[in-house]
Amino acid sequence: MSGDDVEPRDLSRAEWKVMKIVWELRKAMAREVYVIAGEEHGWTPATVKTLLARLVEKGYVSTTRVGNGFVYRPARTALSTLQAAADSLLTHAVEGVSGPLLAHLVEQTDLNEADLDSLQKLIEAKKKSLNKKTRGS
Repeated sequence: MSGDDVEPRDLSRAEWKVMKIVWELRKAMAREVYVIAGEEHGWTPATVKTLLARLVEKGYVSTTRVGNGFVYRPARTALSTLQAAADSLLTHAVEGVSGPLLAHLVEQTDLNEADLDSLQKLIEAKKKSLNKKTRGS
């Protein structure tokens, strides 16, 4: 079973920050993660070690022992993890706020032309689907 098949457990803000480092490095010795997290967030190696252990326990990171240390790799892709978080967010959204929430995400995100074209196609398909439903009722 791949990491993407595991039901995700919520990540803390600090765990998201460590995951971002692991995703960017793709494969890293623990020491590399400690150094980057220390530089970016001022965390001690002990703090980062605790966060990595939690991420392994939650199934987001896998480890391989190499000599006296460990190599850490993402067990879930960034996209699948973010999609699961978005799904959870939308599941818990109060009725009527999904549209404004999506608009906020689009406003806050750097999107290229291809991303915008893709979103436009999705919006057009949603409109067609909505029109069919309203005509059919």
